[in-house]
Amino acid sequence: MRTAEISSEERRPQGQEEAVWFLGGLLTIKASGENTQGQVCVIEHVCPRGVAAPLHLHRREAEWFFVVDGHVTFTVGDEVISAGAGAFAYGPPQVPHTFVVDGDEGARFLLVAQPAGLEGFIRELSVPATSLTLPPASVAMPSPPEMMAVATKYGIEILGPPPGLDG
Repeated sequence: MRTAEISSEERRPQGQEEAVWFLGGLLTIKASGENTQGQVCVIEHVCPRGVAAPLHLHRREAEWFFVVDGHVTFTVGDEVISAGAGAFAYGPPQVPHTFVVDGDEGARFLLVAQPAGLEGFIRELSVPATSLTLPPASVAMPSPPEMMAVATKYGIEILGPPPGLDG
């Protein structure tokens, strides 16, 4: 069951966290539009090697990433950013970008989107995490048509697979 709508009773107040399984990773929504007056969302990602976002762009949000542990390769426009622990990457609105977790031990990183709203996209396509672990193999990934339809609703354009993973 996807989290298409989260009632106000289910939303966490500031200081509490909401964990979901999304695209093979454990995502924890640390802050959302509901508790930042729509200004920003902060989402911690814990992902195994191989997790990747499709190449996409946001019509509204800027996204920035801070790698806490592991290694992630970001592509932002024509720039490829090899990012280990302590590295920062920025994806401005209207610029195609993606990431691929390529550290042997996976990676943990923060994603910040400004203004808030990206958390709605993630909630709609994710599964509530029943434990703070990586998702079990039985957790289904959203289908490409489902992901594209929800992305359009949130002003996100999915452009294809990450460079190098397209076949």
